[in-house]
Amino acid sequence: MLYRIPSTLLAAAALLAAAAAPDIASAQAASEQVRIRGTIVRVDAKTLVVQDRGGEVVSLARPADMQLSEVYRIKLADIKQGSFIGTAAMPQADGTQKALEVVVFPEAARGTGEGHRPWDLLPQSTMTNATVADLAAAPRSVKGGQQLRLTYKGGEKTVIVPPDVPVVTFRPGTEALLVPGAKVLVNAQEKNGTPTALRVTAGRNGFAPPM
Repeated sequence: MLYRIPSTLLAAAALLAAAAAPDIASAQAASEQVRIRGTIVRVDAKTLVVQDRGGEVVSLARPADMQLSEVYRIKLADIKQGSFIGTAAMPQADGTQKALEVVVFPEAARGTGEGHRPWDLLPQSTMTNATVADLAAAPRSVKGGQQLRLTYKGGEKTVIVPPDVPVVTFRPGTEALLVPGAKVLVNAQEKNGTPTALRVTAGRNGFAPPM
């Protein structure tokens, strides 16, 4: 049996997509995409079953063209001036953003999702995909961290990255990632009434995608 993607997730995704992607040609398709964070329960050639972080088990069709990426840790020092990054963060009272995680995109993915938008990692969280224009040591209150000035078309943000925040990047994934117990982030969409996995980002050896 295929479980339907919960209507609450679809509604939240619609709000996020409206804020995040007003220029996407097909607003309806964008609004139906959701992110499911959880653990693989079962997988076969045509089905991916995931228990989400709320405990609900969701069964998704697995199309032949489903994208699969591996996310893995790198160092804070790997963030360089000119890097194109994505960072989920929490807005601070002083106008800065405090990073919850940082993704350093491979060069081939430069420009992906550029901009600043609401995000669903935590309540009130944001996502900024942008170029590192400048970087410096974080304020003394965040000893050992980095302060990044990020620029994107139409704006810029200052992001403080604590030293214990996960910094990751991607590489093409293999079938070896798709095992019961693996932590995943699934971009999914209901197609013809069937919840369908469009893209899976997976960690190895229990590492959870932090975004």
